[in-house]
Amino acid sequence: MPRRLRPIGHEDRLSVVDHLDELRNRLFVCVGVLAVVFAFCFWQNAHLLNILNEPLKHLSTTAKNHISGITGDQVGERGHLLNAAGDLQQLGHSSTLAPSDRALLSAAGSQIESAAKALPSKSPGPVPVTLGPGEPFTVSLTVAFYFAVLISIPVLLYELYAFVVPAFNPREKAVALPIIVVAPLLFVAGAVFTYYIVLPAAIRFLQGYNAAQFQALVQAKPLYSFEVLTMGGVGLAFEMPLILLGLRAAGVINGKTLTKYWRYALVVIAIIAAAMPGSDPVTTGLEAAPLVVLLVVSMIALRVADWRAARRAAAEEKQQQPGVGDFS
Repeated sequence: MPRRLRPIGHEDRLSVVDHLDELRNRLFVCVGVLAVVFAFCFWQNAHLLNILNEPLKHLSTTAKNHISGITGDQVGERGHLLNAAGDLQQLGHSSTLAPSDRALLSAAGSQIESAAKALPSKSPGPVPVTLGPGEPFTVSLTVAFYFAVLISIPVLLYELYAFVVPAFNPREKAVALPIIVVAPLLFVAGAVFTYYIVLPAAIRFLQGYNAAQFQALVQAKPLYSFEVLTMGGVGLAFEMPLILLGLRAAGVINGKTLTKYWRYALVVIAIIAAAMPGSDPVTTGLEAAPLVVLLVVSMIALRVADWRAARRAAAEEKQQQPGVGDFS
């Protein structure tokens, strides 16, 4: 049972054993939270899989070259079969036919109606396929773990902050706490942007490219890996403002330097976007666009930080100057 669940004070003095004990307690909390969230995600894995399958709905469900679950064609065929069954049953009641012919037509109509009712009345949308006997279970397990880590990020970051906070003085702590709060929000914003903007366009482009020349098979494991890695990569890239502010605090750059060399920053953004999952121009462009916006926001933030630092330094210098009546 962990003995400490709160950050240690900056003035506290602990031995190496105490620090190791604190690390163990924090790890216990992280593993416990991750296990509970993972159990919940695995329980609700069907809903999580539906979330990851949603971008597939932007594909053409009637395309013959896409093999990905039940399509709209089967739903349409159900209606056609029901209409044909109704026509046969009407012929079965015709007085101009022999009784044996009427019986055969009525039986055929009933059989076609039963077959039509066995087809889905509503298309659930395209779903990916699995190729191995154990793949449905392992893929569901992996997806549940991905979501568990994503949901647990705030707790994991807090435990990291609580462990390293003794090394911070009050001023550094005042800077670190907002970063711990803002970092998960930026990551989630990047993941949400990717899910609603990047993935639908990327999957539609990638699966539709030269569609007439290929038998496109949407496999579950590569699809989910592509989606999760893309959301994770863009989510991390959304941390750019915090990274640049951190470099400014370390004295590496400032607002003036970043504004002066913005062309080089655009080259770096292009390299980052190209290194992310999805090497096609659509995905790369959609990944690079928000990074350019974040670069502009970072320039403004660094300029404001420089202005505040200069103003604070001027105020401190003014306070240090001797007064008019001071003859010392």
